[in-house]
Amino acid sequence: MYRRHIDLRLQAALGDTRVVLLNGARQTGKSTIAQAISEQRHGQYLTLDDPAVAGLARSDPSALIHAAGDFLVIDEVQHAPELFPAIKMAVDQDPRPGRFLLTGSANVFLLPKLSESLAGRMEILPLQPLSQAELSGAESGLIESMFSDHAWQVMTVDVNRIDVCQRILTGGYPELAGRPMQDRRNAWFRSYISSLLQRDVRDLASIEGLTDMPRLLALLAARTAGLMNISEVSRTSGLAHTTLRRYQSLLEATFIFQPLPAWSSNLGKRLVKSPKVHLLDSGITAHLRGETDAGALSLSQSLGPLLESFVLQEVRKLIDFSLMDINAYHFRTSSGREVDIVLEDAGQRIVGIEVKASANVATSDFSGLRALAETVGNKFQRGVVVYMGDKVLPFGEHFYALPISALWCDSSPGSAAAE
Repeated sequence: MYRRHIDLRLQAALGDTRVVLLNGARQTGKSTIAQAISEQRHGQYLTLDDPAVAGLARSDPSALIHAAGDFLVIDEVQHAPELFPAIKMAVDQDPRPGRFLLTGSANVFLLPKLSESLAGRMEILPLQPLSQAELSGAESGLIESMFSDHAWQVMTVDVNRIDVCQRILTGGYPELAGRPMQDRRNAWFRSYISSLLQRDVRDLASIEGLTDMPRLLALLAARTAGLMNISEVSRTSGLAHTTLRRYQSLLEATFIFQPLPAWSSNLGKRLVKSPKVHLLDSGITAHLRGETDAGALSLSQSLGPLLESFVLQEVRKLIDFSLMDINAYHFRTSSGREVDIVLEDAGQRIVGIEVKASANVATSDFSGLRALAETVGNKFQRGVVVYMGDKVLPFGEHFYALPISALWCDSSPGSAAAE
């Protein structure tokens, strides 16, 4: 069992919050974590994947809640939204922290009937597939280092191109860590996608044309790291705009589709506002695109967009583990200058990340980052080109080339260990 970096945040939340929701896609490890915490706290564990428990939760939620002891875990709580008012009543009567740990495979922010009842009483923690740092057994302070005021030191970090491509193809689902053969991983991906669409999406909404969903998912995977063009996807898929947007919302609600919004400001600049297309996991994306061989991928034009999506996913995971309040975006001007990933903290400081599939970096690779720096002025903290080379290198003040494996190394380029 891998040590999850969310553990510290989860324990802290249970220490001062009445209800904690661990929210994320199926098979990301929520149940494993929830069961372990239930045992540690000598609590009661219930899963709404059990039809009998789900039936009671829907028909008599108060009875189920009142039968709980000091600590109750409810797994897959989205199956019974009727539980939320009953939980609200229980924690209002007894406001001790850490009374309920919930897990859900549907995004409560996109499902109003689930999110309203526990406002102000519940902390929501996202859980994504395993990060590469977790898989490597490493700690990473890279996000904090990116926003620090310290200059980065020149250093060498081991990078193996084939290994990186294999990490992309495998993705981060815990189940796949024990499947070294690509054909067995592909079998798992097929089963996972089928189960997700047949079960979770059906639970959220009645869809007549469910056969269209796998095709739509494949179309989105084919456009990974590109701008979302609803009209073009509508034409290609044969789906009406309203149907397409509904399906897109359902894929977002089950976490499989995670578009990257455009960064905007009030500076009067002409910026592209369309989000970028990204799926939850690089392994699923590669599977849907028909990529199965790490050696072939390392030489393919498909590597660029898959690498960009892979880096975004890893950065999002590191953000989830960080104590900093950070949001991720992309940046693109109307003239075509762009930055793949833009991070903005609570103080509106900006870090730009450009992803490059080459082992070499040139000054011209920083043009989008310099455009971002010009746009945001003194809020610009750092510009980074993540690449397939092995050295951390400065390219002028606040600009650096960063080996991709720094995403899962123990030492960050601004840490004492790196210096």
